[in-house]
Amino acid sequence: MQAYAYPLLIRHLLHTPLANAPAQEIIHADVSRYTYRDLATRIGRLASALTGLGLGPGSVVAVMDWDSHRYFECFFAVPMNGATLHTGDVRLSPEQVLYTINHAEDDAILLHADFAPLLAKIIDRITRPVKLVLLQDGPTEPPAGLDLAGEYEALLAAGDPDYAFADFDENTRATLFYTTGTTGDPKGVTYSHRQLVLHTLGVAAGLGPVPGQGGVHRGDVYMPITPLFHVHGWGFPYVATLLGLKQVYPGRYEPAKLLGLIARHGVTFSHCVPTILNMLLSAPEAAETDLSRWKVIIGGSALPEGLAEAALARG
Repeated sequence: MQAYAYPLLIRHLLHTPLANAPAQEIIHADVSRYTYRDLATRIGRLASALTGLGLGPGSVVAVMDWDSHRYFECFFAVPMNGATLHTGDVRLSPEQVLYTINHAEDDAILLHADFAPLLAKIIDRITRPVKLVLLQDGPTEPPAGLDLAGEYEALLAAGDPDYAFADFDENTRATLFYTTGTTGDPKGVTYSHRQLVLHTLGVAAGLGPVPGQGGVHRGDVYMPITPLFHVHGWGFPYVATLLGLKQVYPGRYEPAKLLGLIARHGVTFSHCVPTILNMLLSAPEAAETDLSRWKVIIGGSALPEGLAEAALARG
């Protein structure tokens, strides 16, 4: 008998939270609220649904969505099924979005209704057949000009909650995203399962031992304010999941809504660029929001001294 080789696959990041924090919550603004135990079921249903659409090992599945529970589920279900998750940058120009879809050779796009008009403008110039799945926060009219393969929640409802995930090579490509195209066409960047698992373990090991306000610990409440299409939200959704944290996904970034979520759910840890932090601290609602327990990792550019002082003044 041989010991299990234990490849470094993204699905193994779920073992610890399901054992230690199965009842912990994952929240999408005012849209959805469920437990890690429910997350595992939904991941299975999603992988089953994608398989039913002919999407599996070797497929490329793009997502165009706000920061939602759906996007978070795709972080797991798509690569766990041997496919590649293409995190589509919805801030690119239509021409650049088209370029990334064609360059990535997407087989499917999971599309929020808000971005249907953008895709409708370029759908005729996508160079290969692509299946479209509608994402929505509530009932909406089917988008015009797009042939849909299904609606996300309806597909999950018909999926298998006990879907069996197979092992495969840990060096299999897991994700694909593109640069912002400031120096010509956007450039594709890929990560393997092994790379993402090692990054997750490294961040958790680096931030976990830091005491007090500087670290990330199991008692924290996590909310990303870096888009999930931007380098996997800097990898923190995977870290938060490994640690079994309560997670809050805000949807579209609106200052009043973000500050309200921080207050209602006791968010203690986020990450963002300086402009987003400035947007929140400058919002009228900030004066009425207790930010004394909120710690933020800043990246993307240097934190201006004046903004750092304003943040410190809020605790």
